[in-house]
Amino acid sequence: MSTSRKPRKGTKERAKTKPDMPWQTGEYERLAEFKVHLPYQFLLLCKLTNVTPRKVLVDFMNNMDHGSWDREDRDKAKEHLLAYFLEMGYGQEYYTPDDLRELFREMDAIGLLFPQKADIDIVETHSRWRDRYHNYWFEKWWGKVRRKK
Repeated sequence: MSTSRKPRKGTKERAKTKPDMPWQTGEYERLAEFKVHLPYQFLLLCKLTNVTPRKVLVDFMNNMDHGSWDREDRDKAKEHLLAYFLEMGYGQEYYTPDDLRELFREMDAIGLLFPQKADIDIVETHSRWRDRYHNYWFEKWWGKVRRKK
């Protein structure tokens, strides 16, 4: 559940960014703050292995999105997460498993295009293109809903 973030005493409240797409509100808001009850065994595992729950969850999201951030040596983890996503049946009321594999391959391709070691002008140009491409990509897949082969 997303909630409004209250500013700390003596700090300015962050300006709320306008959503890129009209549906990016509520549960799908880009900047979300969650308050969850961590399963006890998960918390114990994190403490035993000295890995914070936040790190595990952030790594999970970064690997699942196949983006350009922190990609190195994560291909095997991404394969496992795709298998997990399929095994859980996520999205299979809308897409076939082959569609979902293709969707993930395309997300990965977008992430691979990040211009490593480029000057700031190239990075900014890429970022603008990537944002536009994400919108195109989303609309493409949104239009395929319920089209099982």
